[in-house]
Amino acid sequence: MTNLRSVLAFNMKVQRQVLGITQAKLAEKVNTSTHYIGMIESEKKFPTPEMLERIAAALEIDATALFSLKSYPVSETGTIAKFHEQILNDIAQVIAYRVKELELNTSGD
Repeated sequence: MTNLRSVLAFNMKVQRQVLGITQAKLAEKVNTSTHYIGMIESEKKFPTPEMLERIAAALEIDATALFSLKSYPVSETGTIAKFHEQILNDIAQVIAYRVKELELNTSGD
């Protein structure tokens, strides 16, 4: 059985990252504290229905999507695809850096 707090926390984090906003920016948009957003995302607090609606609006998604177990929905603008592309680029950069670092370490042997 899936924990609702876990699903909510995951979906909030992912959507924040998709939008490129911090916990502080989300807190500002929903008129609450950064600490409270952090507590929700760390599964220590559970928001009221009214707060859930404000969070969903600030995250530009339907409130029910905060509890979706399906794969994350793609917006009309393809935002999730851009997010995945950025992750892949970041991974490629880390790998390239590590390969170069290994080459430098082995060339001195």
